[in-house]
Amino acid sequence: MAENEALNEAFAGDAAFVPYLAAGDPSYEASLEYVEALERGGADVIELGLPFSEPIAEGSTIQEAVVRSLEGGMTPERFFEFVDDLDVDVPLVCMTYYNLIYQYGDDEGPRPFVEKAASLGLSGFVVPDLPAEEAGPLREACDEFGLDLVFIVAPTTAGDRLKRIMDQVSGYVYVQARLGVTGAKDDVSDQTGASLSRLREWDVPKAVGFGIKTGEHARAVVAAGADGVIVGSALVDIVAEGHEADTPVAETAERLESKTHELKQGALAGAGEDPESRGESLAESEPT
Repeated sequence: MAENEALNEAFAGDAAFVPYLAAGDPSYEASLEYVEALERGGADVIELGLPFSEPIAEGSTIQEAVVRSLEGGMTPERFFEFVDDLDVDVPLVCMTYYNLIYQYGDDEGPRPFVEKAASLGLSGFVVPDLPAEEAGPLREACDEFGLDLVFIVAPTTAGDRLKRIMDQVSGYVYVQARLGVTGAKDDVSDQTGASLSRLREWDVPKAVGFGIKTGEHARAVVAAGADGVIVGSALVDIVAEGHEADTPVAETAERLESKTHELKQGALAGAGEDPESRGESLAESEPT
C-alpha cells in the first residue's frame, strides 16, 4: 500500500493532535479562519469534514455542524475550492461518506474524487460508512495517487474483522474510545486501554477519538499508549456557540486556537508517562 509521507511525518513526534471541523461551518469564509486557527494552536493533522446529509456516525453536535455547512452551500466541488483556499501547512484528511466519493465526477467509482483530492494536496480519507470488505476500489485509488485510507476501530472490533480492517488501513487507525456516536459523552472510556492493547501487533499509528474534551483527557489517552488524539465535538461546540451568539469570527478563532493548544499540550504531557499506568490515567481523567 502507498503511504502519504506527510501523515508519516505528522505522527513521527511524541504525540499527534488531530482536530476535526466541518468545512463551511457556519460559513465558507468563517470556516477558513477557524481551520487555520487549528494549525496555529498546534494541530499536526486536520480532519476536514465534507458534509453529507445522513451522517450516521455523528452525534447531535456534529450533525448540527453538517446542517449549517450544507445550508451555507457546501458541496463536494465547493469543498475542493475550500481546500485550495486554505492557508495551512499540515496534512488534511477528508472525513466524509462513501456516496459522495463514489458519485463524484463523470465516471462511477471513487477514482475521480481521489484524483481530485490528490491534486489539491489532501493526504487521506476517513470514511465511517465504508466496510473494509467493500473498500477495495477506494484502497486501489488511494494507492494509485499516494493517499492514505484511515479506518475506525470500535471497542468491539476483533478477530477476522479487525484483521481485515488493519490489513487495509494506512496513515493511522482511528481508535474509537467508546461505543456510540461522536460527542455522546464527556469523559474518556476505560475501554481505550483494552482497544489499544488489541492493536499493538500492527505497526501503524493509533489515534484515539470520541469523548475527549480537555487537555487532561488528551494526556490520559496518550499515557494509555495512543500515538495521537482526535477531537471534534469540543471544537465544533466552540463554533456553534460563536455562531449562536453572533460572536466576531476573530474571537471564535482565538478560542479555537486556545483550545487546540490546550489539547495538544495535554497530549504531549501524556507522551512521557508509562503506558502501564493507563488504568489510573484514564480513571483520573473522568469528571466527578
